[in-house]
Amino acid sequence: MRVCAAPPFAADAPRVADARWRAHDLLRVLRIPCAHNETEWVRAALERAPWAVVRRAEAPAGFVAAGVRGSARDQRFGTWLHHQDIEAVCSPEDLLQREPQAGRSTLPAFAALTLLRERVSPLREFAWGPTGSTGFELASGVATLSATSDLDLLIRLPERSEAALLRSLADVLAHAAARAGTRVDAQMETPAGGVALAELVAGKPRVLVRANDGPRFVADPWLTS
Repeated sequence: MRVCAAPPFAADAPRVADARWRAHDLLRVLRIPCAHNETEWVRAALERAPWAVVRRAEAPAGFVAAGVRGSARDQRFGTWLHHQDIEAVCSPEDLLQREPQAGRSTLPAFAALTLLRERVSPLREFAWGPTGSTGFELASGVATLSATSDLDLLIRLPERSEAALLRSLADVLAHAAARAGTRVDAQMETPAGGVALAELVAGKPRVLVRANDGPRFVADPWLTS
C-alpha cells in the first residue's frame, strides 16, 4: 500500500492469525473510520464501491488489515477494519463462476478468465480464482477493468507440486493470455505465503514469499518452521 492509516490499536498488541480472512479476500464493509492521513479520493471510492481487499499484514484480535482501491492505479490506501464492520466476504474462488455485467465480457482480462474456466487444464487440480481488478469488479459490480488490465489470479498450493505440473500450468496461462490479448499473472498461495508462479517455474534456489509479517526469500515455501 502506498499510504497506510495509523493502526487503531497499541503497537505492542499481540497479533493473531484469523482463518476467516485471507489475503486477496474481498470484504463488503459497513463503514471504515476516517484516518487523519486519508487522501481525498478514499471516501468517494467507498461510496462508489463499499469494498476493501484483505492485505498481507498482521493484526490483533478483532481487526483485519485491508486496502481501499480508487479508480487510478496509484490510488491504494491501507487501513484496518474492525470485524463488526464487515458485512460479507468473497474469496477468489467464490468469484470464479460469476459473470461480468452486460457488455463487459469482451474485455481481455474477462476473456482470458472465460478461456481458463472453460478449458480442461491443470487448473482443475487446484482451488483458484480471480483477484485484482477482475475480482474487484466481479464482487462489487462496479466497472473497474480497462482494456489494458491484466488478469490476476490466486491459486492455492498448500502442498508441493511437481515441477512438470507447474510448467504445464504456466503454459496454459500463457496460451490463454495470448489468445485474449492480455497478461495473466498468477500468485501461488503456499504455507509460507504468496509466491509468483513465474518464480517457481524458473527453478530459482530461493523465491520471494509475501507473508503477513513481510516479504522474504526462502528456499522452500512449503516449510514454515
